[in-house]
Amino acid sequence: MRVAAVQLNARDDTEANLRAADSHVRAAAADGAELILLPEKWSVLGTAADLRAGAEPLDGPAIAWARATARELGVDLVAGSISERVPGEEKLRNTSVHVGPGGEIRATYRKIHLFDVTVAGRAYRESDTEDPGDAVVTSTAASGVGLGLSVCYDLRFPELYRALAVRGARILLVPAAFTLATTRDHWEILVRARAIEEQAFVIAANQIGEHPGGTRSGGRSLIVDPWGVVLATAPDRVGHVVADLDLDAQERIRRELPSLANARLVEVPA
Repeated sequence: MRVAAVQLNARDDTEANLRAADSHVRAAAADGAELILLPEKWSVLGTAADLRAGAEPLDGPAIAWARATARELGVDLVAGSISERVPGEEKLRNTSVHVGPGGEIRATYRKIHLFDVTVAGRAYRESDTEDPGDAVVTSTAASGVGLGLSVCYDLRFPELYRALAVRGARILLVPAAFTLATTRDHWEILVRARAIEEQAFVIAANQIGEHPGGTRSGGRSLIVDPWGVVLATAPDRVGHVVADLDLDAQERIRRELPSLANARLVEVPA
């Protein structure tokens, strides 16, 4: 199974972001990818005001494009995440959407863990503008392979990925806009750790470069196998990487080193 991670430099111009996404998704499909992942907030990325101005409902232009493009190309397209405007809700949601090759929405995941941190002296408070989701979401690719959906900061919470693996995910999807500092020091380690822990493939598509408001993303999008081996890493520019996933090898790893099957819940004293 061939998969792709698309690396973008999204900004506050939604039309330009859509054009870039379209170009690179088509290039990934031309390289044979059957499953393609876009990064976090690929349709608009910038200040809180930019996100609010560019937010859309799930029947808006961004997901309409994703549905039409997946259908045209005959691919599974995980549309990274968008800033979703939910009718009746004051705050936005950070929402990932899996679209199947028929153009149908197969799964919708709203980011559970909000990025309220200070990195390199800069404070980030996603909870000021976004509400968290509350559901673990898996999906199924057209090939029948189980997928586990997540977004960016979720990567630091291994319990989510264990829940996804227990629910049948064999490929874990991580659209992200990881900061430059955390990409340099933590990104690859975290992606590989999640792959090893869950004996799963991980596709991690990151933003790269500067965005409005002065934030910077670190790129280095990755595709990692269940042994923790990096199959592909994006160079420091906009583009995509592809890799072939050996699902038979994954089954062998899970059979010969059955850490998922052997897992026991340990109660931690208060």
